[in-house]
Amino acid sequence: MALPTSPTTSWMQSLDFPSQLFGTGRNDYELYEEDDEFVLSVEMPGFDADGITVSWDDGVLNIAAEHDDERRGQRKTYHRRFRFPKDVDDDAITAEYTNGVLGVRLPVMTGAPVSGTEIEIET
Repeated sequence: MALPTSPTTSWMQSLDFPSQLFGTGRNDYELYEEDDEFVLSVEMPGFDADGITVSWDDGVLNIAAEHDDERRGQRKTYHRRFRFPKDVDDDAITAEYTNGVLGVRLPVMTGAPVSGTEIEIET
């Protein structure tokens, strides 16, 4: 049996499942490296800046958010983790939230080696 890919239907809403559970896998973020820093942009429309928590712990950036939509009687939650392959300057990480987009800049420490194991690509 295939899972539905259309928007949440009324029977699914009654089960109290988050609508993203049946989503099509759309990415809500962009991550790239430029000028010795990682730049992360996360689309988070509908959230308030004071309801968003950004934390850094041992090479992992955690983003969590909650929002109560009293008008619709719904609660929105968001949680995502990002692991980085280079050492980041913990004290220089910055974040800002503008027009529904969370921007995080993570400066790479000078001369930081890439961690992990390179995987060979077969052709």
